[in-house]
Amino acid sequence: MNIRSLTRGDGVVIGAAVLLLIASFLDNYSYDGVPDSVDLPSLWSSGPVLFSVVLAGIAGAALVVVTRALPQPLKVAGLDLGPFGVALTVFAAWSALGNVIDPAGGFDNLPNVTNGPSAGTGLILALIATLVMAGGAVATPLVPVLKAGLIPEPKPQAPQPYGAQPPGGYGYPGAAGPQPGQPYGAQPQPGQPFGHQQPQPPAAAAQQQPPAAEFSPFWFAVPVARPLFAEDGSTAPIAELAPGTWYLAVEQRGAALVAQTQDGRRGVLQDTSGIQRG
Repeated sequence: MNIRSLTRGDGVVIGAAVLLLIASFLDNYSYDGVPDSVDLPSLWSSGPVLFSVVLAGIAGAALVVVTRALPQPLKVAGLDLGPFGVALTVFAAWSALGNVIDPAGGFDNLPNVTNGPSAGTGLILALIATLVMAGGAVATPLVPVLKAGLIPEPKPQAPQPYGAQPPGGYGYPGAAGPQPGQPYGAQPQPGQPFGHQQPQPPAAAAQQQPPAAEFSPFWFAVPVARPLFAEDGSTAPIAELAPGTWYLAVEQRGAALVAQTQDGRRGVLQDTSGIQRG
């Protein structure tokens, strides 16, 4: 499980789930004229509210967050549980709205009953929590602000000025270039004038020719959110590259790039149009 895959929208869902859990311990009903010393039942005392609001909302939030944090979609019997979790949060909000409108469940419609209960503090707070939870779960794939990472990724090192040698380290090839007047790969001998080259056999000269250009890892950023696919060729994305975040390209496969996220996951970026190189 990778918590760096969580988005700001997931943070909203988590916060709303915590608020719903707190609300479940507060009053389910409110009666006019009842003294404060009376211990009214909480949301845990009502079966319909407990199952359709509290447990459904918390379970939906857990499925949304866990599915986002896993490298592969969570499925049961071939069904993707991510959308199912979103549906549970919407169902919990709908159920909370119904219970707030009619907390007595029709009891106040009986003959000679005029003073039925109204929604308590816990029930009203549960409605607010489930509405926020459902809104965060539904809007996260649609709103760019909510799609941004919940935990900021560390920024890469600043690009080196043109012509300067980059420092050695992962992602920055640190091989020094040839010196002026010296063949690539050759070392000056003691007592040899700078720039002077000794005649060498053709075979040795051929061995000292510069090797063919090879791919060098580089940092890049995408202009818009783009999926990162598994290297085995499967069509299911393993992550989503977000704009404003730097990623490391470690290999090139035709027009595609093999990218590595800050948490170490590797995948194939098929659409490389418009990327910004660091």
